[in-house]
Amino acid sequence: MGSLPLPVTLTARLLPVAVLACAGWAYSGPMAEQSKDRSESAPQSSSAPDKPGAAVASKTFAKPPAPCDAVPTSTVKSLVPDGKTAGKELSATDESVRRGCSWSALKGYDYRWLDVSFEVKDSDDLAKKAFAAGDGEKRTSPLKGLGDEARVTSSLTTKDKQDTRESVVTVRTGNMLLTVTYNGSDFESKGAPSNDTVIRGARKAAGDAAASLDSGKGS
Repeated sequence: MGSLPLPVTLTARLLPVAVLACAGWAYSGPMAEQSKDRSESAPQSSSAPDKPGAAVASKTFAKPPAPCDAVPTSTVKSLVPDGKTAGKELSATDESVRRGCSWSALKGYDYRWLDVSFEVKDSDDLAKKAFAAGDGEKRTSPLKGLGDEARVTSSLTTKDKQDTRESVVTVRTGNMLLTVTYNGSDFESKGAPSNDTVIRGARKAAGDAAASLDSGKGS
């Protein structure tokens, strides 16, 4: 079967996602810059807190890792056939807070998309609250064996008689939030990969990305 050009319907579906992603990533930029300015103008001191027993917020990670290196080539090849294994780093206002990478390809009639993003919070407690608040109205299922806590969602959408199935895995490790999105469509049958396929794919990529964090703790 010959390759088809990316349909207009899919382009229309992905464009709003890209716009929203950019908006979301830029959201905390100004606040991050203000925080930076305040920290630079404040008196610096290397001494420990002068109050006995003063609490220090736990912060496992100082910054996000290089996102395009977080998923092994073998995993990218299996989840995004014919995709460029190097990936494309997503634009971020402040790379010390958020970084992400995406992979996508159309092989024959099958389209696949994978993206991985990392976000650091100022403390483990703040990351816990953000993770808890992220459930929203979507139906989620807990995942075991990933980070300190993890969950997964899956959904099927239909537009112009074309199905697209997507799974999102969110993982919290310390003060780091990891989000993996994996979706796909079959433009010949107008169908989509099975629910099990997208969940296993997102789970695999999330496991690899979470494992890559181990070498970055405290960095």
